[in-house]
Amino acid sequence: MLSVASALLSRLAPSEAISRRDALALAIITCLHVAALVVMTATEFDLATKATFLVTWALLNFFWLAVLRRPSIAAVLSLAMVVALILLSQFKYDKLMMTVNFVDLMIIDPDTSAFLFTIMPRLRGPVLVGVLFTIPLLMLLWRIDPFRIRIRTSALGGTLCMGALVALSMAYPADFYGEFFNRDYVSKFARSGVDAIYEFATHGLLESDALVTDRLKAPAAACSPGGKLPHIILLHDESSFDITAAPGMIVPPGYQRHFRSFDGDSRKLVVEGAGGPSWFTEYNVLTGLSARSYGRFATSVTRIASGHVARGLPNALGRCGYKTFSLYPFYGAFLGSRGFQTSAGIERYLDMKDLGTRGLERDSFYYDQATNIIAREHRNGPLFLFVYTAANHFPWDFTFRPELTPDWRTLGNAPNIDEYIRRQTLSAKDYSALLARLKQDFPTDSFLVVRFGDHQPEFAYRIIDPSLSEPAIARQLETFDPRYYTSYYAIDTINFRPVDLSSALKALDAPYLPLLVQEAAGVPLDPSFSEQKNILKRCHGLFYRCAGGAEARRFNRLLIDAGLIKGL
Repeated sequence: MLSVASALLSRLAPSEAISRRDALALAIITCLHVAALVVMTATEFDLATKATFLVTWALLNFFWLAVLRRPSIAAVLSLAMVVALILLSQFKYDKLMMTVNFVDLMIIDPDTSAFLFTIMPRLRGPVLVGVLFTIPLLMLLWRIDPFRIRIRTSALGGTLCMGALVALSMAYPADFYGEFFNRDYVSKFARSGVDAIYEFATHGLLESDALVTDRLKAPAAACSPGGKLPHIILLHDESSFDITAAPGMIVPPGYQRHFRSFDGDSRKLVVEGAGGPSWFTEYNVLTGLSARSYGRFATSVTRIASGHVARGLPNALGRCGYKTFSLYPFYGAFLGSRGFQTSAGIERYLDMKDLGTRGLERDSFYYDQATNIIAREHRNGPLFLFVYTAANHFPWDFTFRPELTPDWRTLGNAPNIDEYIRRQTLSAKDYSALLARLKQDFPTDSFLVVRFGDHQPEFAYRIIDPSLSEPAIARQLETFDPRYYTSYYAIDTINFRPVDLSSALKALDAPYLPLLVQEAAGVPLDPSFSEQKNILKRCHGLFYRCAGGAEARRFNRLLIDAGLIKGL
């Protein structure tokens, strides 16, 4: 980048003495490029990421030079874009533990903008001030900058930089889980752009076979269950897993009981996200499909699926007369959750505004909301409630509602792990109280309750195998080592005996959970879920992991041909 700048300045320098105006313009240009180097030093942490930053910086400058020709304005706009990207990445990381990637730019929807301004209502002011400040600055630079760059030169420089960026991205491909580290913002964004464009060109947003010879049968005209259907409660147990899977953990007596089903068995759920992406498992358990089928676009899976994926558990239950509800602990605009869930068949979606959430609530808050709905609706037919919990959500560096566990004593683990386990015991207590309340308040109703951990907590990857370094752990995450993706699922019943538990394997991939729920409840399977049962049998509980994704790609094509997935 410095050599390019030197070459440009040598071409621009006039033969006569430099005027004050020229010197001022050169000083401004130099300061802007030095500022970019300072930003690079502060945010990029190895040679490959620094090289990618420099190439991206040069590419941005050449782009604006091709449009406007003035190097000072090109540098200002490029620096503004870099700073804006970093600030947005830091903001996103604070909220989601993920930085901004190129897919965020490819998929822009109204919900995302609404979410951004809802959680940061004061953001409008700084944005407006920034615009009002930038416009006169650009007008001033437009007048004082005497230098002009030929479009041919800018186009050649931009082409060379683009080639260098592609080469760097191929030599040092973007790490999918690198998005969960709060650094390397510009280089990660640039490399994710190369990857995303390549994936979109090769297989679009969703992996699927180009052609399959078979077809799904048409669904039956009516749902004919063999008996009275139970109310179904599907509980999203936030960030929960049996922490004794990690060596050396100290847990209170009876800790593991929470992870057992009504029959005494402990069952494992293999999810598709590690340390944070609850929406991956949300997609799994509502649609019965794999977030991994979206490849580089998986981090935006619920936004992409909104309005496009109709196949799912709520729609299947709706065919059999279920009224469907979702109790969501955050804003419905978050990652397009409301649009996604209503596409999948949720009729009544309640987010934090509807529920009156005041922040991080204990699990009993959501259970109370659920039982209120049941009390109001249970005489009108079977109910399906998808209920999120939030008490186990990060951060764990403070004591959440200490008055709820007055007899708690530290266990001797790291402080954040002890706090995590304390919250889990509180969750177990609230869950037991829910079952007791359902038995007492609805003595003539039957219930099937299936709960699951959506992913391991953020710190888990460090304790699963303490002997591994951070790079070694990253490699295990990239290869989807099940140790880092295993949570749990459990089945409980009230006044009800499960009809069929043949899908309730000891270890099950998360996309099969909707199949298990329907079979256990006695809901007749539609043709798509009947076909998925065949896949479960062939693959022994694996879904995307079966045959290197071939079964999932074939199944996606069947759903596309049947009109259950549209526009992908």
